[in-house]
Amino acid sequence: MLPVFLRLKLRLLVNSFRRSPWQAVGLAVGVLYGLGVAVFGAVGLTALRLVDADGARTIVVIAGSAITLGFLLVPLVFGVDDTLDPRRFSLFGIPNTRLATLLAVSALISVPSIALAIIALASVVTWSRDPGSFVLAVLSAALILATCVLGARVTTSVAAFLLASRRAREFMAVVGILVLVLLSPAGVVLANADWSANGGAPARTLADILAWTPLGAAWAFPGDAARGDWGGAILHLLFATAFVGVLWLAWRALVAWMLVTPEREARVKAYTGLGWFDRLPATPGGAVAARSATYWIRDPRYRVSLLMIPITPFLMMVPLLFVGVPVEALALIPVPVICLLLGWSVHNDVAYDNTAIWLHVASGTPGRADRWGRLFPALVLGIPLLIVGSVVSAAVHGDWIVVCGLLGVGAALLFGGMGFSSVLSARFPYPVVRPGDSPFSSPQSTGATSAVVQSVAFLVSVVLALPALGFAALGLFGPDGWFWASLAAGLVVGLLALWAGVRFGARIFERRGPELLSAALLN
Repeated sequence: MLPVFLRLKLRLLVNSFRRSPWQAVGLAVGVLYGLGVAVFGAVGLTALRLVDADGARTIVVIAGSAITLGFLLVPLVFGVDDTLDPRRFSLFGIPNTRLATLLAVSALISVPSIALAIIALASVVTWSRDPGSFVLAVLSAALILATCVLGARVTTSVAAFLLASRRAREFMAVVGILVLVLLSPAGVVLANADWSANGGAPARTLADILAWTPLGAAWAFPGDAARGDWGGAILHLLFATAFVGVLWLAWRALVAWMLVTPEREARVKAYTGLGWFDRLPATPGGAVAARSATYWIRDPRYRVSLLMIPITPFLMMVPLLFVGVPVEALALIPVPVICLLLGWSVHNDVAYDNTAIWLHVASGTPGRADRWGRLFPALVLGIPLLIVGSVVSAAVHGDWIVVCGLLGVGAALLFGGMGFSSVLSARFPYPVVRPGDSPFSSPQSTGATSAVVQSVAFLVSVVLALPALGFAALGLFGPDGWFWASLAAGLVVGLLALWAGVRFGARIFERRGPELLSAALLN
C-alpha cells in the first residue's frame, strides 16, 4: 500500500502546478527558491568539512536548531494545506498504526522535506572525518529528517483542530507576526553580537545549550564524536532518538483521534441591528461610509492591514535603537510612518469590494459620495491618531514645539495620500484577495500593475509631504518658527490634495463604472 500513498502524494504535488498560469509560476518560483536555499546550505555544510570540529559543530547546531524550529512552528502558527489529512481515510478501514506510518513516509514527498534531505545528507559530508563520526552522521541525518517530518505532521494535525475556522487561522497568523516583532530585538542582538569574542565562546555556549534541547540534539552528536566527546555524543544520540519516539507516539495518537473526531464547525455569530447603517445618515455617502466602516471592522483583509500599520514603525525603530540612535529622535518616527501607511492603504479600496461594486454602479451612486464614504474609516481613525500621536511623540522627544511639525508632516502624508489614493483606486484597481479567503493568501491573478500602482501611490504621498518635511527639518536644526511653517504647509497641501483627489476621483469613478465592474468580475 505504500506505493499507492507515494503515488497519491506525488500526483497531488504535480497537480498543484495545474492551476492558473500565475499561480503555477509562483509555485515554481517557490520550489526553485526552496531548493536553491537547500543547495546553498549543502555547499556551506560541505565547506565546513575543512573547518575544525568545534567551529563546525557550533555552526551546524545553531543553524540546524533554527531549521527544526521552523518545521515545528510554521504549520502551527500559519497553518498549511494538509493534502493527506488522516480524516480523509477514515472510511478505508486502515489500522491506525499502519495509516500513521504510510502518511509519515508519504510526507517525505514535499519540497520542504526534499530540501531538508539535501541539507541532512550534506551534514554527512561535514562529519566524514573518521569512521565513527561518519556512522553517527548517517544516523544524525536520519534522525534530523524523522524529527522535522514527524514534528511537522504533529503540529499540522494540531493546527487542524485549533485552526478549524478561518478566524482562528487568521488569529494565529497575526499572533505569529506579533511574536516575530517581539523577537526582532533578540535577532538584532544576535546579529550584532561579537561571536568571535574569547575564541567564539558565546556561540559555543549557545550551541551547547541547544544541543540539550529537542531542536539541536539530532544535529549535535556527530560533532561531539568528531571532537572526541563520545560520552556527550551517546547521550545526545539517545536524547534525539527518544524525542523521535515521542513524536511518533504523538503522531499515532493524533491519527487515531482524528479518524473518529469530526471537524470543528465554526460558530455562526448573530448580529442585531444595522450597525453603522443605524449610526450614519441615510444618504448615499452615509451608506458607503457605513459599509466601509463595517468592512474595516469585520473583514480580516482590513484587520490584518490595520494591525501591521502601527507595527511597522516600531520594526523600523528596533535596529536604529540598537545602533545607538537616541530615543528622543526615534520618537519622531511613528506618527509620520503611520499616517503615510494609513493614507496609502486606501489606494486600491475599490478592488476589495469584488463583485459588490455592482451595487454602486447599478444604483448610480454619485462619485463624490463613493469617494468620501470610502475615506470615512481612514479619516475617523487617522485624525485622532495624528493628534494624540503627535502629542505623545513630542512628550517623549522633550520639546513641545515639535507638535506643530508632526501635525504638519502627518497631515500632508495622511490627507495627501488619501487624496491621491482616491484617484488611483478608481482608475487603476488591481486584483486582491477575494472576500472570504485568507488575507495571507495570494490573489487569483497578479501583474506589473499592482507593483507600479503601489509604488506610485507611496512615492506621490511622500512628494506631497516634502514641503512640510523640509520645514520640520529646518525647525529641528534652526529656529522654532519653521515648525509653524511646517504645520501650515502640511495642512494646506494635505487638505488641497484631499479635495482635489476626491473631486477627480469622483469623476473617474462615474465615468469608469462599467470598467470597474468588469475588472471586479475578472478578479
